[in-house]
Amino acid sequence: MALNIREASVIYPTAAGRPPVEALRKIDLDIVGSDFVVALGASGCGKSTLLSLIAGFLSPSSGEILLDGATVRGPGADRAVVFQKHALMPWLNVVDNVAFGLKLQGVAEGRRYQIARGFIVLLGLSEFERSRVYQLSGGMQQRVGIARALTCDPKVLLMDEPLGALDALTREKAQELILKIWHTTHKSVFFITHSVEEALFMGTKLIVMSPRPGRIAHRFDLPFSRQFLGGTSARQVKASPEFIALREEVLKIIFSDEEAAA
Repeated sequence: MALNIREASVIYPTAAGRPPVEALRKIDLDIVGSDFVVALGASGCGKSTLLSLIAGFLSPSSGEILLDGATVRGPGADRAVVFQKHALMPWLNVVDNVAFGLKLQGVAEGRRYQIARGFIVLLGLSEFERSRVYQLSGGMQQRVGIARALTCDPKVLLMDEPLGALDALTREKAQELILKIWHTTHKSVFFITHSVEEALFMGTKLIVMSPRPGRIAHRFDLPFSRQFLGGTSARQVKASPEFIALREEVLKIIFSDEEAAA
C-alpha cells in the first residue's frame, strides 16, 4: 500500500473583496506499508484539512493525492475514518453497528456478522455484542467505532482526534489498544492529535505542521511505539530520557510556531 501526496494545496474562496484563505500549501507526504503517521500542530494548522484530502472529502486546489498509483477523487471503502464523535447508531446494538458498513456494501448476513464478530473479539467487546451503544462508556463506544471502520478492510485508517473526549486513564488504555490492533492488522494509519505525548508514543512517523498556511515544517522518525510493542511498558517508554527530550523539543517547536503566527 502506498499513499502519496504531491504538492497538495487547499485554497478556500471568501466573500467579495476579501483575499482567499490558503489552508494548506504544497504538502508532500508518503504513507507506505504499515506506517503510523501522526500529525501534530497548533489549532488551525490544517491537520483536519489534510485528513479530509486523504479521505476524499475535499479535492486539492493544486497537487494530487495518489493511492496505489490511482488519483483519489472522492471517498472510498479503501479509506476508513474514525472521528472523535464516532457517529454510531444508538438504536442498534454493538454487532449491528460494527456490521453496518458491510450491510451497505451488500455483504451477505452470515458473512458480515462473521467478520464483525472477529473485530468485536479483537477490540475486547465480546461480552457487549448485544448491548445498545448508548449503554456503553465513551471509551467502549470509541472501540465500537474503530471496529466498524476495520470491518470493511480499508487500506488506510484515518483517525481525527479519536481519543480527545476520553478521560486520562481511559485515553492511555485506548492508546495501547490501538497500537496492538495496528500491530495485528498491519494497516496504514494517519492519526491526528493535539497531545505531544500521544503523538510521540503512537507514531512511527511524526509530522509537525505550522499554521497559516498549513505546511509540514518538521518530520521525525519515532521508535517508541515499537518499544512498547516489544514489551516495554507504556509508563517506562514515556518516562525514558529519549522520550522526554524529544517531547520538549517538539513542544518548543509548536510554541515557537504559535508565537510566530500570533
